[in-house]
Amino acid sequence: MDFNVKKLASDAGIFFTRAVQFTEEKFGQAERTELDAHFENLLTRADSTKNWTEKILRQTEVLLQPNPSARVEEFLYEKLDRKIPSRVTNGELLGQYMTEAANDFGPSSPYGQTLIKVGETQKRLGIAERDFIHSSSINFLTPLRNFLEGDWRTISKERRILQNRRLDLDACKARLKKAKAAEAKASAEHELRVAQTEFDRQAEVTRLLLEGISSTHVNHLRCLHEFAEAQATYYAQCYQYMVDLQKQLGRFPSTFVGNADGISPPLSTSPPAATLPLLQAVSPNPADGTLNPSEVKPPSSGTRKAKVLYDYEAADSSELALKADELITVYSLPGMDPDWLIGERGNKKGKVPVTYLELLS
Repeated sequence: MDFNVKKLASDAGIFFTRAVQFTEEKFGQAERTELDAHFENLLTRADSTKNWTEKILRQTEVLLQPNPSARVEEFLYEKLDRKIPSRVTNGELLGQYMTEAANDFGPSSPYGQTLIKVGETQKRLGIAERDFIHSSSINFLTPLRNFLEGDWRTISKERRILQNRRLDLDACKARLKKAKAAEAKASAEHELRVAQTEFDRQAEVTRLLLEGISSTHVNHLRCLHEFAEAQATYYAQCYQYMVDLQKQLGRFPSTFVGNADGISPPLSTSPPAATLPLLQAVSPNPADGTLNPSEVKPPSSGTRKAKVLYDYEAADSSELALKADELITVYSLPGMDPDWLIGERGNKKGKVPVTYLELLS
């Protein structure tokens, strides 16, 4: 082993000198070289960036994976540089259970059919969630981690070196003040010039790294836009899946009405006389099962304008097909399902789903 005693002694002496200088500064017994205001602002900005990046990173991880055990497992796989195993989302697992239950209860029964439809939607929601988590991890979390584990470590290292250079410079200034003999002063002045040069060089290196925080903010801004876009896409998918599910469930007839004894009471084949005029206004044409637009009369008051949010294909002639961004007139009739309105566009009219509209004042 190459054991250099002189170098070890020199390093120990430098460390001792820095420790003495640092201690005397803390007790106000020694002067310290202050950095300029711009440099101090850069340091403050860098520390703030590091702290908030850590908080945003941790909370985003919690948002994407609320299970702490799963987060620890993923962290260990990353540190071991091993591929993280694919994990089934809760939505996919729920959808699988619903499908299996439907097969057990009877897929052709009303309950079984509904379980299958809802289960398929849950699976689609789970897949969308997995895609969102994967996209956010790559496009948002990874750049934040790269900054903390790469650029920030480099900045911290150079800041420690700058701190040591400053302590050496101030120690040289103190020795020059204490020097009495001409030879001692000359030696102290030479050491001061060398220390000043090293300090200035290190200050410039550190300053350039700190100014690079602005580029980091620009990069993180781009990543934040991608995260927000991925989140918007995910929620739009979820919304569309649920709207589709509502449409599917709305077409299943309610053939069973339970009571406290578990016995289905007989269903009346005709509505009460008092509600018959209201139902006739929105009921299908008995000849073909469709809504007859000529028989639907708008109320004297209560019509509103609505903006169409999404394209909608009419399921039958009782519904009105919609195009995104168009304006239509809508109104409700007594006895109608609250999830639907009557929509009019020119001489065409029909039922339209409320979830596809933005009602205007």
